[in-house]
Amino acid sequence: MLDASTLEFLFHLAKGLARQFGPNCEVVVHDLSTNDPDSSIVAIENGHVTGRKVGDGPSHAVLEGLRAGAGKVEDHLCYLTRTKDGKILKSTTLYLRDDAGEPVGMFGINYDITLMLAMEESLKQFTAAEQETKEPQAITRSVADLLDELIAQSVKLVGKPVALMSKEDKVKAIQFLNETGAFLITKSGDKVCKFFGISKYTLYSYIDEAKE
Repeated sequence: MLDASTLEFLFHLAKGLARQFGPNCEVVVHDLSTNDPDSSIVAIENGHVTGRKVGDGPSHAVLEGLRAGAGKVEDHLCYLTRTKDGKILKSTTLYLRDDAGEPVGMFGINYDITLMLAMEESLKQFTAAEQETKEPQAITRSVADLLDELIAQSVKLVGKPVALMSKEDKVKAIQFLNETGAFLITKSGDKVCKFFGISKYTLYSYIDEAKE
């Protein structure tokens, strides 16, 4: 559990980094010790970058931290993320652990590089430099948005619309949702069942089958 002195330090650090790097730099502190993915954000600076505020959540990294436990989550440094309104961010996620090694908090930095990428593209036309392209991860404003994003990713993973999915395809999609922590979200099972046209009983059997 994050104690008061640790939280105070993180709040000051977040404020200092945000002031140092300006309004395009969002700094966010998540408290994972409550095991509540619905409202993990306890401090955020320049929240306009992603449209989030204190009490919001979660992100992919938060769900990973809650689901994986000690020793199974790693810090993510300098990776790309994407906001719902299309901004591209350069992000870093650092996990905070207790004495037992359990992830109890998360410190994130998200820098809006959208304009820089546009400038880079203009320069690229002059220099003809090649750049590796990667699919940015999504940063969502709410658990509902996150669940929609994860379901869309599961469909993309299978590679066909739900109407054309076989049982094996649906098992594969459900396995992805389970591994990404989607079912930690409140009432996610109902939405997933409705989307894939299956019953709760079938959902649980698919989860068990995926584990096997």
